[in-house]
Amino acid sequence: MLEKIQETAQWIKAHTALTPRTAIVLGTGLGRLAAEIEVVDAFPYSEIPNFPVSTVEGHHGRLLFGRLGGKEVMALEGRFHFYEGYSMKEVTFPVRVMYELGIKTLFVSNAAGGMNPAFEIGDIMLITDHINFMPEHPLHGPNFPTGPRFPDMSEAYDHELLGMARTIAKEKNIRTVEGVYVATQGPTFETPAEYKMYRILGGDAVGMSTVPEVIVAHHCGIRTFGISIITDLGVEGKIVEVSHEEVQKAANAVQPLMAEIFREMVKRID
Repeated sequence: MLEKIQETAQWIKAHTALTPRTAIVLGTGLGRLAAEIEVVDAFPYSEIPNFPVSTVEGHHGRLLFGRLGGKEVMALEGRFHFYEGYSMKEVTFPVRVMYELGIKTLFVSNAAGGMNPAFEIGDIMLITDHINFMPEHPLHGPNFPTGPRFPDMSEAYDHELLGMARTIAKEKNIRTVEGVYVATQGPTFETPAEYKMYRILGGDAVGMSTVPEVIVAHHCGIRTFGISIITDLGVEGKIVEVSHEEVQKAANAVQPLMAEIFREMVKRID
């Protein structure tokens, strides 16, 4: 795996002159932020050696290099999921490549079901912590030399970046909520009983991604910040039938606000 990671990183270095220190992962229905990026180089995943290919609708499947907020950035326009049949090593492969490319800060985004009774569809949730219900751990197996065998996870979501996001949201008059993200395997949406269980356990939103990427990024010493867009509700009395198309539509409606937060944060990072 290490040889493949290095091979991919070398291919990317040979195909772009940009050397960003910040990377962004765009989740379901959240690819609109890519339009905010002044793209210099764009590579379909299918052209990149050893890269998986996204199979989910709403994930365009391109690796972008450009500028956002005046800073060089790398962006994954679409991610990879365990439920697609990929192993956790494949799901987190791009994060390992990011480390080889010198990325220091990672922004992640996703569409999620809200379980906190105070949440509404369209809310922007700043992720403060997570609960991992994935059936396979991304660090399972021989330890990569990027971090310790037993990495500390007391600050998986960087407190300084969270503080910056709060400040920007206040300045821009953008409503945000905060909470714990629960990661499940998927691809089914949750039953009412599952929503209730995850809420009892301390979750505020639930989805099928993000946590493996954050764990591996943390293991690599990459600072992480995450946003969940609440696209449906798992609150008793508010649960309705939901489809992937409806999730995309709800995510698309609030994208400009998320893009504003990301853009300002990238601009202010040293």
